[in-house]
Amino acid sequence: MSHDLDSQDTLDSHDPESQDTLELADRLVAAIEAGDIDSLRRIYAPTAEIWHNFDQLTQTVDENLATLQWLVERLPERRYDVVRRERLPDGFVQQHVLVGTTRSGGRLEMPACLIVRVAEGCITRLDEYLDPAQAAVLRKS
Repeated sequence: MSHDLDSQDTLDSHDPESQDTLELADRLVAAIEAGDIDSLRRIYAPTAEIWHNFDQLTQTVDENLATLQWLVERLPERRYDVVRRERLPDGFVQQHVLVGTTRSGGRLEMPACLIVRVAEGCITRLDEYLDPAQAAVLRKS
């Protein structure tokens, strides 16, 4: 996982809330990379909403965790290359590329952007922007 150093300049390294939010962002990425669905459940607030630009639907936590489990099964080797992450007053924004290899050997490189709202140490809303055509390799695996 890499971070754009310029974006770190906008953060107050002495602000505990800022550090907690960035640690939560790191935990989110690490849990997906590890395929740790239980940790993901703890990262989300119970009533969190997860929205995607490509279908404009809002998922519940359970629906999103089922989607992430599907991803983990089809993309056993995966990592997030974080291009940029910045703290927002109510969360963070992250630009990344999901890179991985499918069960059948297909290669995935899917750029995406997340806008994440955080309250009381948990994600309350996650808006994800990506091109679903990039995920076609997953449907073939």
